[in-house]
Amino acid sequence: MASSDSTHRPDADQEPSMSEHDVLDDTAAVLPFPAHTPHAPYYAVIFSSLRTDGDNGYGAMAERMVELARTMPGFLGIESVRDEEAVTQGRPGITVSYWSSLEAIHEWKNQAEHRVAQQRGREQWYAAYHLRICKIEYDYGFAR
Repeated sequence: MASSDSTHRPDADQEPSMSEHDVLDDTAAVLPFPAHTPHAPYYAVIFSSLRTDGDNGYGAMAERMVELARTMPGFLGIESVRDEEAVTQGRPGITVSYWSSLEAIHEWKNQAEHRVAQQRGREQWYAAYHLRICKIEYDYGFAR
């Protein structure tokens, strides 16, 4: 496929290729890249974080949160990057989840099991984090 400035998205039925960068943190959960999203507009939640040392149940909870998010109305996809060295060397990781509306994001934020994960994150898993919510007005891409 050639580079384009249009909002063309891959066919939703076509499975994207996977690479080693498609894993969520140090877990075995494999995520498609790029996340399948509709034509703009839609919303992105950008979660940048610095982890504390040790897993302490983080990997299992991260996998569960992806599984749970996929069941939520309005969830469109997720992309996440952090390697093991990032945790031990204090480098940030980033997770971007995509949603159809601000209401869907609000419902996800307040989902009971997700609230427990948020609390554990503040108490145990994150040295620091920053969350941003953005409206995607335009997107395009390139793939071979």
